[in-house]
Amino acid sequence: MQKGKKAQKKKLYNNASIAGHFSSQLSSTFDSTAIDSFLKKFPLFDPYEAEIVKFYDRRKYAYAWFEHDTLIEHAGNLANRIAGMEEDGIHGKPPYLREMDSLLHTPLSKNTQEMTELMLTAQYFVFARMAWEGMTDEESRANSWFLPRKRLSYNGYLDSILKLPLKNALSTEPVYRQYELLKSFLTKYRTLEKTESWLPVKLNRFPRLGDSSEAIQLIRQRLILLGDLPAKTESAIFDEPLAEGFRNFQIRHGLKPSGTMDALTLNALNIPLKERITQILINMERSRWLPVTQEGEYLAVNIPEFKLHVYDTDSLLWSCNVVVGKTMNRTTVFYGELESIVFSPYWNVPPSIVKKEILPGMRSRSNFLESHQMEIVGSSDGLPIIRQRPGKNNSLGQVKFLFPNSHNIYLHDTPSRSLFLEPARAFSHGCIRVAEPRKLAEFLLKDSPQWPSDKIISAMQAGKEIYVPLKKKTPVYIAYFTAFVDRKHQLNFRQDIYHLDDRLAAMLLSGKGNY
Repeated sequence: MQKGKKAQKKKLYNNASIAGHFSSQLSSTFDSTAIDSFLKKFPLFDPYEAEIVKFYDRRKYAYAWFEHDTLIEHAGNLANRIAGMEEDGIHGKPPYLREMDSLLHTPLSKNTQEMTELMLTAQYFVFARMAWEGMTDEESRANSWFLPRKRLSYNGYLDSILKLPLKNALSTEPVYRQYELLKSFLTKYRTLEKTESWLPVKLNRFPRLGDSSEAIQLIRQRLILLGDLPAKTESAIFDEPLAEGFRNFQIRHGLKPSGTMDALTLNALNIPLKERITQILINMERSRWLPVTQEGEYLAVNIPEFKLHVYDTDSLLWSCNVVVGKTMNRTTVFYGELESIVFSPYWNVPPSIVKKEILPGMRSRSNFLESHQMEIVGSSDGLPIIRQRPGKNNSLGQVKFLFPNSHNIYLHDTPSRSLFLEPARAFSHGCIRVAEPRKLAEFLLKDSPQWPSDKIISAMQAGKEIYVPLKKKTPVYIAYFTAFVDRKHQLNFRQDIYHLDDRLAAMLLSGKGNY
């Protein structure tokens, strides 16, 4: 019996993935009342009762984790994933881990087989919620995340993977693609934390090309470890290859790619690995909240990256710089549907700006409104209603893109073009300024033959407002990722400009987040 037990243990733990050879048998069954007995013994699984019952009702109560009274390989793979959830960036623990391990390595009887079967299924649903869905809607909203949450039938997902043969088994998990990409770097950074001291780089002055020092040698080694520089030499000389390594590091961190050392680059280079690991964990959690995929064309703005990305399904078509809200005038993380374009728009000045900026200007200069091409068109709550006329100096530029929302946020052009050259671009009152508005308009109107490029240019310069409804609405995701993997498979980090990371980090690392 001991020999058999050891053999079973070896079989159970030979693969860390969930994909494997799944049971498709339907002849060996158990009595449905076993579920009631199981939940009485393990009441923390009560929230999953409906899913468990539905799963077995569809299978006519056939065993899913056993083939000929022997646990299938997939059972051990699932047990591994559950026992090692920190590898998925989760510090919280599923209930009854010790009981599950005991059941998996106890000689089988009819009673223990039923108990083991139900334990694995219940643990699957716990794992699916924690690793693939993440914290509850209430928790994500508390973390200022107002994008629609993913909705996926984990019951159907389990049912399908248990029926598929090995060659057709689902190899990817039902999570937004950034999740698995970040997970691969989580492993790398945890390994670096264990093997490297990562002492701060200290400099008396910033080195230049041709300089030589031990600090330069340390910097080179660090850039090699991070993947910004090939491991060809351990030279202590600041040469052109090191400058190229700096440029790559700076691009990954949203810094000006000067190829030289400066205060911002040194600060980023000295951030402890532990902090970077936490940053990866935070953004893995955010990835759990997003839809797995999005069909058709859509726009995505990543606030900390200061970028607009244009996608067709999950293929990136093009990107451009954007300006987002200042810390005191945050751009909200939410979802909308772009439904119209306004060429040569009026700017209806928000009451907060009228009160804080326009009225003081009017008091100091009698011609303030006219000098800014503004006019009063009414009054409300004791404040004048003011708008700025269309024109080259209009604060919205020559075009705006509307997706109705309660946050009063939209995309628009701007006359302040120089701001797009800044590496950090949080300057607006909350709306999103787009560096390439004409290109965006052409993209959105590409299926409208009555709007060729020359007509779009003319409308942008018309000096009178032209409203154009779109044939179909385009989804817009305003997201917040401070760590992400780009199309070159390079890990990027960005500043937490709205200070949204700390609260989520505390919940993740304490293991007290609600799932």
